Amino acid sequence: MTSSDFSPPRWLRNAHLQTVLGSSAMRQRLGERQLATAGAVTTQHLVDGGRGVRLQGLHSAVPGACDRGLALLLHGWEGSADSSYMRLTAARLLACDFEVFRLNFRDHGGTHHLNEGIFHSNRIEEVVHAARDVARRFPLRPLVVAGYSLGGNFALRLGLHAPDAGLAIAHIAVVCPVLDPARTMEAMEAGFPLYLRHFERKWRTSLQRKRALFPDRHDFDDRVLGLRMRPLTQWLVERHTEFGTLERYFDGYSIAGDRLAGLRVPASILMAADDPVIPVADFHQAELGASTRLEVSPWGGHCGFIENARLDGFGERWIAERLHASA
Repeated sequence: MTSSDFSPPRWLRNAHLQTVLGSSAMRQRLGERQLATAGAVTTQHLVDGGRGVRLQGLHSAVPGACDRGLALLLHGWEGSADSSYMRLTAARLLACDFEVFRLNFRDHGGTHHLNEGIFHSNRIEEVVHAARDVARRFPLRPLVVAGYSLGGNFALRLGLHAPDAGLAIAHIAVVCPVLDPARTMEAMEAGFPLYLRHFERKWRTSLQRKRALFPDRHDFDDRVLGLRMRPLTQWLVERHTEFGTLERYFDGYSIAGDRLAGLRVPASILMAADDPVIPVADFHQAELGASTRLEVSPWGGHCGFIENARLDGFGERWIAERLHASA
């Protein structure tokens, strides 16, 4: 299976339609149904993110299945372990005899109460530490990793850290990963306003919850919450990170240019040329390692890849095929 196998009907080739349908309530219900019928037992776990950080995740396994390996799934920004694409991907991998662990990043999936500090995209160390804890608790091998959007960025950075962290990852498969955060911000500001407003609304809700839980630590007022995406990110960087400037913060989790050239873990990247959030040009300009394969489809939007009126997703099929082949 390659990106050329994704050929949606003409009425589904609009990038915005692909993107909106990909995260629609209909897809959410589809994910719930498919995961429910997979026959898996799902349990909730608190995992160690290091330095007192606690992260939550969901482990699923089909009793009596032939154990092919353990798949760690990472969601996008303001998504969660229960996002439609996470459930649908988990269902596909369970059908391929994998065990699946869906990790929630800090402050995602209703986990704001677990840690006082606010989530930001440079918190890779706690994800690496959590991955090590997951691999220790569920020692089935090989270990494979998949991610979407910002989760794809985390997955590839996890691969870069894996050798030093003692993590043996067999393969990484990601869909529409963020490469250059600064360029992604510019694309959202200049593009269709729906996406910027969507993320602003979800982030404000997250920050409101954080303030309610830890009022002594987070005493920002509603004027802060009323800021647009760029100044709100600047506020976060100045008060809750060590980077000082927006440029250094974006550079901290950028994997653009030659930063993936040293990736030693075999990786597959699926990108859409019409992605309205992440510029495809970033991928053409990136220097990828010999074991990294990039596939670009003409269509798909941002993490959409909807195949038909039933809302079946090519992205989760592609991930399952890539990880199944590697195992």
